[in-house]
Amino acid sequence: MPDQPLTSRGAATYQRILDVATREFAQHGIAGARIERIVSAARTNKAQLYAYFGSKEGLFDAIFFGSLERITNVVPIDATDLADWAVRLYDEYLRRPDLIRLATWARLERRPVGHLVADHDRHDDRKLRAIAEAQAAGRVRQGDPFDVMAMVIAMSMAWSPVSNVYAASDEEPSAAHEQRRALLRACVRRAVATD
Repeated sequence: MPDQPLTSRGAATYQRILDVATREFAQHGIAGARIERIVSAARTNKAQLYAYFGSKEGLFDAIFFGSLERITNVVPIDATDLADWAVRLYDEYLRRPDLIRLATWARLERRPVGHLVADHDRHDDRKLRAIAEAQAAGRVRQGDPFDVMAMVIAMSMAWSPVSNVYAASDEEPSAAHEQRRALLRACVRRAVATD
């Protein structure tokens, strides 16, 4: 197990490494990211980075799994209103496009088919249970809860950095985002709600 920082200075270095590496991996992917650029921009050295994360792969894992946790915690699912959840995901992608880019690199370089992560149950279990409960209550269309979740997430990413049509930016006029939110909300509601 890599060492964790014990001092405030060590914690600050650890966080700088995470911040710089997040940008590096989001821009260049796993294979294209360079440890030399990370340690230079983070004002540290390779020995410190490897002490904290073990390897380049370990560093990516820390960032990637942290991003999955962030999405779950910052945008918790509300299966009684999946349309609102989709809109909140859209907003999070605007705030943190790097999170989508990291997932895209993980898909391209690590797991081209199947679940994005090996322990997907741990990340999806609460969401799937919430959808199943909403289905049992007659609020959400029947179907595999995983497929319902995947469809709502895909719809929320329509204008994300992985869009093959158009990637939105938080610098666009707020009216454009409001139009997209309204359309997304209406489409998700129509696709999954039973009422």
